[in-house]
Amino acid sequence: MNLLQIVWDVSPVIFNLGSLSIRWYGVLFALAFFISYLLLKKVFQKENVSIYFLDKMTIYMFVGLLAGLRLGHCLFYEFSYYINHPVEMLLPIKETAEGWKFIGYQGLASHGGAIGLLVATFFFCRNTKLPYLWVIDRLVIIVGFAGAAVRIGNLMNSEIYGVATSLPWGFIFVRDGQTLPMHPTQIYEALSYIALSAFLYLFFMKKKTPPRQGFIFGVFLIVLFVARFLIEFLKNSQESWEDAMTLNMGQWLSVPFIIAGIIILFLSFKYQLGRKLDLSKLVQKEEKKKK
Repeated sequence: MNLLQIVWDVSPVIFNLGSLSIRWYGVLFALAFFISYLLLKKVFQKENVSIYFLDKMTIYMFVGLLAGLRLGHCLFYEFSYYINHPVEMLLPIKETAEGWKFIGYQGLASHGGAIGLLVATFFFCRNTKLPYLWVIDRLVIIVGFAGAAVRIGNLMNSEIYGVATSLPWGFIFVRDGQTLPMHPTQIYEALSYIALSAFLYLFFMKKKTPPRQGFIFGVFLIVLFVARFLIEFLKNSQESWEDAMTLNMGQWLSVPFIIAGIIILFLSFKYQLGRKLDLSKLVQKEEKKKK
């Protein structure tokens, strides 16, 4: 293999079960969700919080994340198409000349996923009465792993890659008709997301006392979306209408998250944000559930 020309010709389908195609994208996403659950379980156990709340939160987060990822892509990147095909927004199907065809969720947007998680956390906290910032601070610790899985899924689909490069690790995405090595920006993003989540996890688990509320959330927003903003400079436009923009859609969508992260981080040092977790009340709630 010529290192100047890494030919990427991987099939996005692992195997077929009749007419059903099992794709890398979905398998990687499910695996990342499972690993994230196990890591978050250790976070909850460290603070003696019942796994009952984690199990309940998992349902909220799965629905919120998937809905946000999907709707974000449909509304931010392909609005003109999906406004005329609303069924395809939420269902993994596509209308063809032969009828409806199962294709899986092939269009997901990380900014939409972030919004979906924030909204899902609001409803979860309203239902359980857990402090919102307390939950968010712990949830974002493992979000990077799910984000990395999505990007590796993009790599397996030969999509959302970068511009041409002469660097020795450039990928030729032959399945997408490319003949020149391109920046594998999916790998750049995946590595940055994994590094961020690994750092936050180790930082939290080794710290004897919990950091100030909002600190982890603020750091997460700043680092993740600054990384995303910078990597976008190496990417090809996902849609043709982005070519006329000074910054692409991914960069514009990252700016509000970066600003929010800076504000939250500043306020976390200056003020006591949110209400603290009362473990005694949690125990009482759990005992009532068992009766």
